[in-house]
Amino acid sequence: MVIDCHYHLESPFVSDSDDGKEWGRTSQPAASTGSGACPGGHAVEQRAFDAEALLQEMDRSGVNRVAIMGSIIELFPEPPKFLLRILQVILESRRLRRLGQALVANFTPRGEIKILGRPYQIVTEPDNGAVFDAVHRHPGRFLGWVFVNPRGRLDPLEELRKYRDEPGFVGVKAHPFWHHFAPVELLPVARELADLGKPLLIHCGFGLEGDYESLLARVPELKLVLAHTGFPGYSDTWRTVLPMANVYLDLSQTSYVSEKATRESVAYLGPDRLLFGTDGPYGFHDKEGRYDYGFIKRRIERLFPDEGVRRRLLGENFAELAGLKPELEGRSSGTA
Repeated sequence: MVIDCHYHLESPFVSDSDDGKEWGRTSQPAASTGSGACPGGHAVEQRAFDAEALLQEMDRSGVNRVAIMGSIIELFPEPPKFLLRILQVILESRRLRRLGQALVANFTPRGEIKILGRPYQIVTEPDNGAVFDAVHRHPGRFLGWVFVNPRGRLDPLEELRKYRDEPGFVGVKAHPFWHHFAPVELLPVARELADLGKPLLIHCGFGLEGDYESLLARVPELKLVLAHTGFPGYSDTWRTVLPMANVYLDLSQTSYVSEKATRESVAYLGPDRLLFGTDGPYGFHDKEGRYDYGFIKRRIERLFPDEGVRRRLLGENFAELAGLKPELEGRSSGTA
């Protein structure tokens, strides 16, 4: 059973800007090339998949199930791969991390994130309703994260309680980095998740926005997943969480997570603490301009030839973490 633990369901949404303009997967193409195209001339929206297209990509890539969450940002052009390799070297170096922070934490006064020189609006409350509608339509394939933001208009604990009993619910996702809050602000949600035995997945930031330790000090039994191999601390994070058996890392993203970080994080923490995820539809795209959904799975299969290690990374770890193992017992290893 192969499970992608980290995928953003792409759908149109309304921005939080004062003018109320709408933007989404198809309404506002990227401006970096002057033609609404990704590097190489491919339109940004070509990289996105609706639910039906995602199922086709899953089948093509040998992925049985995917844990989906709402989108936090519109699609943007993928930076050239050589620039991403340079960025990864900078981010993974303790000495250069301040430079890395300046490159990836480039926010405008309005709270937009600047990518390739263009500002992008960040969604305050990603659409949980659309996520669980998709889970209901495809219960054998899709699982659902509840996306919360303690700095938003919706109460995070109420959002959790609204969806926690839904079939396919796996846990809560939060983004301290782009929503600008300390993880300890998720304390009520973390306590409830600990009682439920479900994980919290967070994308840490720098400084207080990356202080997951204060949250764990309050809720030490919390199952915590740090996205993108522990970005932005990488090996420093690995050393910190090594004795914390209830802390996991996912291997998602091609901008933040290099092949080196993938290999070394598994070697350091062991194959039982890492999870396969893609962070799609954000990441490398293929020659046709579509998001390359199978890239990270192929990377894992190439780097880890041992069949047992592959099984742990590609699905068994997440199934156990999210409480899916009884549900999956007896299923075949083929597409569900």
